[in-house]
Amino acid sequence: MDFELEMAFVTTGSTTLGEPIPIGKAEDHIFGMVIFNDLSARDIQKWEYVPLGPFLGKNFGSVISPWIVTLEALEPFRVEGPAQDPPVLPYLQFQGKKNFDIRLEVFLKPADGNENLICRSNFKYMYWNMAQQLAHHTVNGCNINTGDMYASGTISGPDPGSYGSMLELAWKGTKPLDLDDGSRRSFLLDHDRVIMRAFAVNENLRIGFGESAVTILPAIENA
Repeated sequence: MDFELEMAFVTTGSTTLGEPIPIGKAEDHIFGMVIFNDLSARDIQKWEYVPLGPFLGKNFGSVISPWIVTLEALEPFRVEGPAQDPPVLPYLQFQGKKNFDIRLEVFLKPADGNENLICRSNFKYMYWNMAQQLAHHTVNGCNINTGDMYASGTISGPDPGSYGSMLELAWKGTKPLDLDDGSRRSFLLDHDRVIMRAFAVNENLRIGFGESAVTILPAIENA
């Protein structure tokens, strides 16, 4: 069992089937953002990934934070994104700052234990920004509706402490994490609680996203 540290954006306004959203207008269709935890069963995912692709390993649970932070509220936290090389296709080319400096933290709390900070990352590390993601999703004419939610994909930074999943943090189980109760984790165990927090902060302002929290319960065994 694993988590994936992600953010998600929520759309506003409907489009007609066959009508793509050009990248210059993509943010007009993005209402705001939430924290998104994409729970993943890595053993199932590994088995079904070829040739089926991820399905049952990822479709059983996703956890979001309790409120939506609007795109307008995040304006003071716009930053440049990573350099994109090779150059992207024309429909994904954009102008201006499209990434956001949102600090991300993941805590793992074992049953009857304390919260252990296991990851610090940042939404600004995303290679593909939200405008590009929405433009790409709709370039084939896929329509959107108000309230649709689009997850970002795992947000991993440049150093090991910023990796956004247990698969990366414990390096496929070869480098288990040490917790303060003396236990170790390569992946999540029953009754572990995963807590994700996000906030944007500068010298004048702090905006919080609340937290996305979930406790892993044992599976029900077939009789």
